[in-house]
Amino acid sequence: MIDQKHHRFVFGFFMSLLMSGIMSLVISLFNLGFVSDIVSIWLRAWAFAFVVAFPTILVVAPLVNRLVNLVLKEDSTRR
Repeated sequence: MIDQKHHRFVFGFFMSLLMSGIMSLVISLFNLGFVSDIVSIWLRAWAFAFVVAFPTILVVAPLVNRLVNLVLKEDSTRR
């Protein structure tokens, strides 16, 4: 198993893998429809999207976490 200290990178990897896969499929289908080679088109788009998404998530996630903390009020019932 991977050590807990690498949580940020493992989380970023899986989040970017899933989101880039889902979004590239949806966008490919939206733009092209169910064409005969949609799988190969989607896989190329997914590979490119993942290369962009992984470093983006690593950079943007701390900012998003800070923004979430700013907009959520603290729950006084939680310990």
